[in-house]
Amino acid sequence: MNILWLVNIPLPEASRLLQEEVLPFGGWLVYASELLSKHSGVKLSVAFPRSGTDGVQELRGDSIHYYTFAPVQSPDQVKGLERVIERSKPDLVHIFGTELAHTLAMVNVCKAAGIQVVISIQGLVSVIAKHYTLGLPHHVQSRFTIRDLLKRDNIKQQQKRFIERGKWEVEAIRKVDHIIGRTTWDRACTSFMNPAATYHYCNETLRNEFYQQEWDIDHCERYSIFLSQGSYPIKGLHFAIEAMPLVLKYFPHAKLYVGGPDIMKSDTWKEKLKLSSYGKYIKELIQKHELQNKVIFTGMLNEKQMCARFLTSHVFVCPSSIENSPNSLGEAMLLGVPSVASNVGGVTDLLKHQEEGFVYPSDAPYMLAHYICEVFADDQLALQFSRNAKKKASTLHHKELNHERLLEIYYQMASVRGEDLDEPVSEYSLRHV
Repeated sequence: MNILWLVNIPLPEASRLLQEEVLPFGGWLVYASELLSKHSGVKLSVAFPRSGTDGVQELRGDSIHYYTFAPVQSPDQVKGLERVIERSKPDLVHIFGTELAHTLAMVNVCKAAGIQVVISIQGLVSVIAKHYTLGLPHHVQSRFTIRDLLKRDNIKQQQKRFIERGKWEVEAIRKVDHIIGRTTWDRACTSFMNPAATYHYCNETLRNEFYQQEWDIDHCERYSIFLSQGSYPIKGLHFAIEAMPLVLKYFPHAKLYVGGPDIMKSDTWKEKLKLSSYGKYIKELIQKHELQNKVIFTGMLNEKQMCARFLTSHVFVCPSSIENSPNSLGEAMLLGVPSVASNVGGVTDLLKHQEEGFVYPSDAPYMLAHYICEVFADDQLALQFSRNAKKKASTLHHKELNHERLLEIYYQMASVRGEDLDEPVSEYSLRHV
């Protein structure tokens, strides 16, 4: 079976072939693609957009063919994708994510060519848009920094952009016959958009480093809190900062570490020009609560560095205003890091309240603070959460089972079209379809 993946970013092997820096994103695709490419019945190709490129470029990896195409700005820009299809000649196209215009463009190309297509749900921008500004004062949503004026990109405009992209997303989902998801949330949302589509349950495989390590309470930095990213509003950094003064009342040595670059930096003129409205608001919150020495941005972290940061932390927090199944929470659970997460999207399909961690209302930072303090105050509770979460995540993110499940979905789709089905459907798939 000739499979073409459409992804948003280059996989590490492709970046190396292009002699470009390997991006620290999309790690869940790496191991899944490696396993799939080694399967004797599958030929895997992977296509991704690349800025500055003209036309389609083909790259040959060890066992995967890669295709680059110019970024698609609207769904009617199909020439590059048509050339990818002509060169790769897929039996089936698997699209990861719905947030960019190339998803709908590829769906249209495949329908015209009579090629079977399946979409994996990551986030859903049409739904995320409804939650984008949760907890932000109106004046913060509407104001402009110099950077926002130059880019026409303040918080309200970002939300509007999500709404516009969401229209393409809904159209793409309505046009396909097959959807891959993993939570009650993504199944509910997509079923409203396209009740006729077949929904296939399949969990994600996480980054390889996180299967090899295990959190140890005796080797963590006591009273340290980790949030894996906070560069834009839905990740809820503002809620985590609002929780900090309450945590510090009981644990004055507590610190909040935030993955990614410092979005507040404005010491130089160049940094001031880059300061976003959200970054400015975070800076104002930190100054208001006198948290200058309590909130630390780690800078960009690669896979090993991110894993090390998780292991160093006393508790992981996921205070997002909306999520599907956050891979950061999955990684924390797989390592056994005690976790506190907002009750949004598909989070409760991952984390069971009071057994594997704590779940709280997303707009209640005081409850986030309360549960952080509960973990800090009780080592036995932290260890219980650690054991239970690791056990749960080891099942949800089991590499081989998820690989087998994905193959079964492909072969099921082929059998629906009347093509030869060479592999049996296992009990695992029957339990989850």
